[in-house]
Amino acid sequence: MAPRTELRALQATIAVAGLVPVGAGLAGVLLGPGMMGVDGASPGLDSHVRYLSGLLLGIGLLFWAMIPDIARYGIVVRALTFVVFVGGLGRFFGMFLHGFPDLGNSLAIIMELFVTPLLCWWQARVAQRQALPTAPARTM
Repeated sequence: MAPRTELRALQATIAVAGLVPVGAGLAGVLLGPGMMGVDGASPGLDSHVRYLSGLLLGIGLLFWAMIPDIARYGIVVRALTFVVFVGGLGRFFGMFLHGFPDLGNSLAIIMELFVTPLLCWWQARVAQRQALPTAPARTM
């Protein structure tokens, strides 16, 4: 794939993938535990769900903000990927304690442990391919 075509494909993929954290984060901020069908949650649980949903929303918005110049944001992409991956490990650990979650949360684990790291790798590849070639060494 040509470097410019690959860059555009990465940008489009991040735009679509960003719908997940932005949508889920916004739903959690607005609905709290109700987004998962939990009614009558304690104020502490409600607060925690809304806070973590705000973080998720922020992660998605940051990914979206980087789209126009994604090749230059390697360190930010890696940092956000690390945060998302660690969150996915937390969900994965929960599977051992309580069993498999519902479909939506199972898909979130796949997104967090596989898709986001793959996008991080792809961003690094695009950044490397976008780099200007170095001038050849001169012989004297």
